[in-house]
Amino acid sequence: MIVRLGFVAMSLQLENASPSRTMTYTNFSKLDDREAGIRKLERIAEENLRSTLRILKHCKASGIQMYRFSSKLIPLATHEELVDWNPFEALAPAFQEVGDFVRRNGLRVSFHPDHFCVFSTPRPEVLRKSELDLRNHVLMLEAMGLDEATKCNIHIGGAYGDKAAAAERFVHQFNALSPRLKQRVTLENDDKTFNVRETLEAAEQAGIPMVLDIHHHAVNSGDVDEDELYNGLWPRIVRTWQKEGERLGYSSASQLPPKIHASSPKSISEPRAHAEFVEAEQLVRFLRNAARNTEYLDCMLEAKSKDEALMKLIEDLKLMESSEEGIKVLDGGCVEIAAQH
Repeated sequence: MIVRLGFVAMSLQLENASPSRTMTYTNFSKLDDREAGIRKLERIAEENLRSTLRILKHCKASGIQMYRFSSKLIPLATHEELVDWNPFEALAPAFQEVGDFVRRNGLRVSFHPDHFCVFSTPRPEVLRKSELDLRNHVLMLEAMGLDEATKCNIHIGGAYGDKAAAAERFVHQFNALSPRLKQRVTLENDDKTFNVRETLEAAEQAGIPMVLDIHHHAVNSGDVDEDELYNGLWPRIVRTWQKEGERLGYSSASQLPPKIHASSPKSISEPRAHAEFVEAEQLVRFLRNAARNTEYLDCMLEAKSKDEALMKLIEDLKLMESSEEGIKVLDGGCVEIAAQH
C-alpha cells in the first residue's frame, strides 16, 4: 500500500510564514475608516495566501504531497458585522496562484472547519452559522479553482442529550444543504461522542466519504473492537471513497485515496490532546492491517510539531525499514507498507 503523509496549516521549518495572521473585530471596530479597515483585512488575507504558497512550495521541495489549509486565511470572513463584505474579488489573483500551484504539482489539499461547524445542532441560529462557515470554506476552494475532489472535513457535532436523535438530525440537516456544499464534505469520527461505526452510518446515509481518525478511535472506540474495525468498518469506509471517485468519474483508486488522520496522545493524563510527534509503531500497526484491502491511502498528521513531526516520522520509518520487512520509505512524504497477514 502506498501511503502519502501530510501536515496541518503551519510550517515550523519556515520563518515568517504564518497562514493565519488575523485582526480581532474589537480592533477593527476601533478604526475610524471602515473601508480602510476592510482593505487592511484584505492585505492580511493576501499575506496569509502568500505564506500558504510558500508552505506549498516547501511541501513540493520536501516530497510532501498533502497539506491542510488554515481555516483562518481571511480574517473575520464570517463575522456578522461584515456580511456586506465580499473579499474574493480583491483576493482572486492570490487564491488563483495557490490553486494553480496545487493543480500543477498534483498536491492533495483540504480544509477542516472548526468545531463550531455542527449540523447536528437543534438550534436554528447555530445551523445558519454552520452553513455560513462551510460556505466560506467552499468559496475559498472555488476561488482557488479546485474541483470537488478537494474537501472540507467536519464532525457530526454534539449529542444534545440524545445521540440517536442528533445523528438523525445531522443527516436531515446536512442533506438539506445545496449539492454545491454537500459534495465538498467528508465526515470524521470524534474523540468524545460519535465513534467510528456511528460516524460511518451517518456518512453512508449522507452519501459522503468518511475520514477515520485513529487517535479519536483509540480514546472513543465505544464497543468497536479490532476485528470489527479492520474487517467490517474499514472496508465500508474505503467504499465511501470508491463511490465518491465513481461520482467524480475517476478510473483509478490512486486518484482519490481514502484519508485518515493520525496523531499520538500527549500523555496518559491527557490522552485526547495531541502530542508533538507521532509514534511510528502504532501508526504502522494500523497501516499494515489497512493494507490488506487498500492500495493507496493518504494520512494527515495532526501532531503539534507540524512538518517537523512528519519529517521525524519519516526518519523513524527509515529506522524501522532497516529492521522490519514490509516498510519502504519512497521519499520525504511517502512510504510503502506491506499488509499484515
